[in-house]
Amino acid sequence: MNICFLHLHLLVLSKHKDQFDNLEKHTQWGIDILEKYIKFVKERTEIELSYAKQLRNLSKKYQPKKNSKDEEEYRYTACQAFLSTLNETNDYAGQHEVISETMTSQITVELARYVQELKQERKSYFHDGRKAQQHIETCWKQLESSKRRFERDCKEADRAQQYFEKMDADINVTKADVEKARQQAQIRHQMAEDSKADYSSILQKFNHEQHAYYHTHIPSIFQKIQEMEEKRIVKIGKSLKKYAELDQEVIPIIGKCLDGIVKAADSIDQKNDSQLVIEAYKSGFEPPGDIEFEDYTQPMKRTVSDNSLSNSRGEGKPELKFGGKSKGKLWPFIKKNKLSLKLGATPEDFSNLPPEQRRKRLQQKVDELNKEMQKEMDQRDAITKMKDVYLKNPQMGDPASLDHKLTEVNQNIEKLRLEAQKFEAWLAEVEGILPARGEQARRQSGMYDTQNPPAINSCAQDRESSPDGSYTEEQSQESEVKVLATDFDDEFDDEEPLPAIGTCKALYTFEGQNEGTISVVEGETLHVIEEDKGDGWTRIRRSEDEEGYVPTSYVEVYLDKNAKGAKTYI
Repeated sequence: MNICFLHLHLLVLSKHKDQFDNLEKHTQWGIDILEKYIKFVKERTEIELSYAKQLRNLSKKYQPKKNSKDEEEYRYTACQAFLSTLNETNDYAGQHEVISETMTSQITVELARYVQELKQERKSYFHDGRKAQQHIETCWKQLESSKRRFERDCKEADRAQQYFEKMDADINVTKADVEKARQQAQIRHQMAEDSKADYSSILQKFNHEQHAYYHTHIPSIFQKIQEMEEKRIVKIGKSLKKYAELDQEVIPIIGKCLDGIVKAADSIDQKNDSQLVIEAYKSGFEPPGDIEFEDYTQPMKRTVSDNSLSNSRGEGKPELKFGGKSKGKLWPFIKKNKLSLKLGATPEDFSNLPPEQRRKRLQQKVDELNKEMQKEMDQRDAITKMKDVYLKNPQMGDPASLDHKLTEVNQNIEKLRLEAQKFEAWLAEVEGILPARGEQARRQSGMYDTQNPPAINSCAQDRESSPDGSYTEEQSQESEVKVLATDFDDEFDDEEPLPAIGTCKALYTFEGQNEGTISVVEGETLHVIEEDKGDGWTRIRRSEDEEGYVPTSYVEVYLDKNAKGAKTYI
């Protein structure tokens, strides 16, 4: 029976030890689950951060560059809506950064700290449980030892008593031997009694410890472990809830970003964009009038009158000619100017542009000059104030050291002012505020021009007189003919004027201000001697010695079908 009782207690202790092992494994599994969730949230934050970075880079990639052509495109409402979409996308990316930051601070960092605390708490509880197990096992071993000693002493006392009784019954044994056996039996009996008392005391103590172990210590430790586990489970639940709430907090802001994109899309105004295109490319030209009938039989009928007219001209006033070799002598410079137009040489007053476009460019130039002049004036004011400070406090600097800089700034201001006045005059001319400039102001080339008699007379009046103070138109003409013949006859002796390949009618008035161009008046009919080669310029002739280039879009061309390679176009 004692053996069965012993095995029963050993089985109970073993079961409790197994329970501790099971609990230890389970709680470790719970910590592993928590760490796995922390790792999940951490990777989510990295994804959010990477996504936000990619969105920001995408938005930045398509943002208009400063001082580039892209900025002009964003005048249109469709482009403005796209720009708003880029900005809202950038704000949208910011909300993903917020998600990443809040999840890191409120979930990842907090749970990582909690896991460390949980591990310490778990270690403490299982340490107490192991300690209680070891204590009860020690008490049990003491009990077993005292019980075995009591059992052994009882058996020794029983054998001593039996030996005494045997010696006492034997008549052959001396009295001394009997007395000795009796004393030995008494000693064994006393030892059995002492062992009994010790065993009883240890048993009582063990029962007390066992009761405390099974009813106090172990339940308390198990309860703490249970509370720890439940707290861990609650913590995971709160973290999962926080995980969703952090997303929900940014949803309204993300919704506002998306609403901003929708609002930008709704603000697109196709009519406004079309009007901007019209304003940007409006030429300002009036539509051409009806085309008049051209009677090609007139030159045949007027042959005789033309000859008589030329004779009368010869008799009344010498015609300005350079001789047979001088025809077309100036056109090599016209070709040079045409080449410069091809290479992109733009007139300073933008006279190559249609009126409306020219007005806009001139206005833009005036605004730029005024802005630069304002900067220089601000700099002048700053230098003046600094000079006043130096005058009042010489120890801070020499006032004379600023004179050179102040003079330079004043010169820049004066230069910009004159430049602005020049462009404002051109602008006023385009807008019709000031009268048109004179013929001399419109011409920038040194080419001899014979478009009309008044221009020739004006040039004749401006020429220098002879040494004796007399001046005649014939002398002027002879002088110029000699100069031109001397300069160009040797190089262009064999060059003949180009034949006419058709006619053209001026749709708009064009003032030829550059070298190689020719002025035309709306409705004027002229001869075409060289068609447009794809550069936007057509070469025309008014008379034998008056020819030049005009923009092809300013004239309506009628090429002779018999001319080589002739085409009819506008």
